[in-house]
Amino acid sequence: MAELLRSLQDSRLVARFQRRCGLFPAPDEGPRKKGAARPLGAEHPSAAHGPGGGTPANGLQRAAAPQTYVQKYIVKNYFYYYLFRFSAALGQEEFYITFLPFTHWNINPYLSRRLIVIWVLVMYIGQVAKDILKWPRPFSPPVVRLEKRVMAEYGMPSTHAMAATAISFTFLISTMDTYQYPFVLGLMVAAAFSTLVCLSRLYTGMHTVLDVLAGILFTAVLIALTYPAWTLIDRLDSASPLFPVCAIVVPFILCYNYPASEYYSPTRADTTTILAAGAGVTIGFWINHFFQLVSEPTESFPGIYSIPPLTTDMLGLGLAKFSVGIVLTILVRQLVQNLSLQVLFSWFKVVARNKEARRRLEIEVPYKFVTYTSVGICATTFVPMLHRFLGLL
Repeated sequence: MAELLRSLQDSRLVARFQRRCGLFPAPDEGPRKKGAARPLGAEHPSAAHGPGGGTPANGLQRAAAPQTYVQKYIVKNYFYYYLFRFSAALGQEEFYITFLPFTHWNINPYLSRRLIVIWVLVMYIGQVAKDILKWPRPFSPPVVRLEKRVMAEYGMPSTHAMAATAISFTFLISTMDTYQYPFVLGLMVAAAFSTLVCLSRLYTGMHTVLDVLAGILFTAVLIALTYPAWTLIDRLDSASPLFPVCAIVVPFILCYNYPASEYYSPTRADTTTILAAGAGVTIGFWINHFFQLVSEPTESFPGIYSIPPLTTDMLGLGLAKFSVGIVLTILVRQLVQNLSLQVLFSWFKVVARNKEARRRLEIEVPYKFVTYTSVGICATTFVPMLHRFLGLL
């Protein structure tokens, strides 16, 4: 078993998968400066696991983040290249900030709440596990790395694999008894979605096979353990008038006490964003229930719905609701983010527009938490009210 685990963690296994899919490193010319010209392929960074420069944002003495250099690569199969780059995007923030609100505004708000709760739980556990285990990502060389932003994060488990598996199979389990569609078809779509995202993490060189398999296994266990409580979670918004206090305080404490890293990485910021969005959505549903802003069914998923045929009018209405919601959400995000940063910069006497200052614990966590809690409340409360005002409901 130990030998099998070591083989699944081997970077060479990832490199072989990349070569089979037509992705090769360009002839080695050594490290190049960031932004250097590249006659072959495209510029993409690869982590060099060695010392680097920079002062920790919070003033503590820590090891520096891994340095990056521009790594050129050669693509011999563009079908796999674009397939897996697109699949990788399905596990990125851009997908979730479009798919989850779209589900809320156009499909079923109670389904979106369940998806968000499970997504938040899975992502928090996965992010914390990374910074506790501190297992490195695949080494380069031999692996070609195609992504830059998450390079400073650790690799075990793959949170992309966890999120994709959680979203797709929670969606399947939650809708199979509510909407009329062939279960086998739904299972195939869920499996295809999660498989593509998982394979994209190997193709982009960001995870080992063991990272991906562990992410899938962790998610399966979490779904199995939480499934009996899903109905209870659906009713939390009517639990107590003090529930919003818990929904804010507990996630904020978890974010502020996030495991410290030896160098700055976006993990804490991403975790704060996720928990804050989940808190905002939870509070938004509580506001809707407490002030009776929407007429709620007695059950979260009442009856069995047939999936209506997709018509031009339905498509236009859906796009209109989504466009209005996204515009309002972005405006709220920018407004709250700018205001919160100004207040924090003034409070801590920090020069405005200081990117390093924004990474300090006492600034990063509060401003992101306030910003994305506001986004969650806006998406679940104010956007539906605007839809009703505009006659889109």
